[in-house]
Amino acid sequence: MVAGATETGVNRGSEAVLARSAIMRGLAPADKPAVIDRFDYARFGQGECIYPEGQPDHRLYVVIDGKVKIGWRSAEFPEKLLSVLGPSEIFGAESMFDCGPRTGSATALTAVLVAVIDRDALHDCLDGNPHITEQLMRLLARNLRRAEDLITDLNFTDVPGRIAKQLLHLAQRFGVRQDRQLRLDHGLTQAEIAQLVGASRESVNKALSEFVQRGWITVCGKSLVIHQTELLARRAH
Repeated sequence: MVAGATETGVNRGSEAVLARSAIMRGLAPADKPAVIDRFDYARFGQGECIYPEGQPDHRLYVVIDGKVKIGWRSAEFPEKLLSVLGPSEIFGAESMFDCGPRTGSATALTAVLVAVIDRDALHDCLDGNPHITEQLMRLLARNLRRAEDLITDLNFTDVPGRIAKQLLHLAQRFGVRQDRQLRLDHGLTQAEIAQLVGASRESVNKALSEFVQRGWITVCGKSLVIHQTELLARRAH
């Protein structure tokens, strides 16, 4: 299998993940198979670019397995990580309404399997399923709200607070509960965490070390264990 190549066959588990995505919400169970059949599937190796910033790509993607990071570049930031996405989460939705180039890039944080549908195929689905349009608009609204929240945090929350909030956000989506603790295999470097929260790598290192000293977390490479969720949540606010 060539990395990034399209697959035509997937198992029922993959289709079940796609069926849980936001784009399928509101659809009658009987209508979902016809929409799912319009998707293709593609695999990307860890670190492989799914689509670059500035290039046309009129497709919508749903993560089936693995993690994807969304970012952009500027004169000030050689690379800026905006978000990390996991199974059933959607990216590239803006291309369904805008024929312009990608405003950001998508890269496989881990080996990933994604479901892909091009704009024309999705528009065919929209004709008989107005719920899909509604869900796409809600998705874009959530993305805008998330960007506004980030701006607010940058202005009113200190670096340790922003890191605590981001760790809890990642743990809520990717964490695995172990007794009273949460294990989070986030797969991010400290530099990437710094990009997520708008801080320097040195500030992130200092804050994580403080959390470790307080007994709130244990750090192990690109993973960590959260021991004191409530205390970390207080620090986030």
